[in-house]
Amino acid sequence: MKTLSILILSLFSVLAWSEEVPDKVKAIVPSVMAWGSDPILVTAVKQQNATHLSLDAIKKRDAEWRKVDGLDDQMKAMIGSTAGKRMLELEVSKPYFFELFLMDNQGANVAMTNKTSDYWQGDEAKWQQSFADGKGALHVGDVEFDESAQDYLVQLSVPVMDGDKAIGALTIGVNLDDLEAN
Repeated sequence: MKTLSILILSLFSVLAWSEEVPDKVKAIVPSVMAWGSDPILVTAVKQQNATHLSLDAIKKRDAEWRKVDGLDDQMKAMIGSTAGKRMLELEVSKPYFFELFLMDNQGANVAMTNKTSDYWQGDEAKWQQSFADGKGALHVGDVEFDESAQDYLVQLSVPVMDGDKAIGALTIGVNLDDLEAN
């Protein structure tokens, strides 16, 4: 826990906040950073990392994923997994959390609360900056209008930590209208 506190303090000191990110988002960062050390999520990431998926296999699954309307069996398993259920508990803990997904050490999805648009996040800033080559860091995405939510959202991505090492990442969508209302 001491390591997490140091990480949070160092992130606040070096993070250049976008002017459009509300103070209320900044206020919830410490609590969502702690989610990256949740034992259920850490265990799920460790288990997937131990399978040593090749990048080719991940990219193949990503191409298949994008073609699926609805949910296939693997997507359903990710939502219904122990980690998926834990993330749903976290998501419903506040009315402003929207869509959580967990990624491994290559940016491949491990678990989720809703279907993501793609399987591989490893080519995106949310994973790259939060995983940070195993060092772990906070990534705050741009404020964007989300068509499915019909609201403005920002994604916070935090490292999944095993001791002092990032082993994956967790992305949390934050509905800004709901956050401001609470």
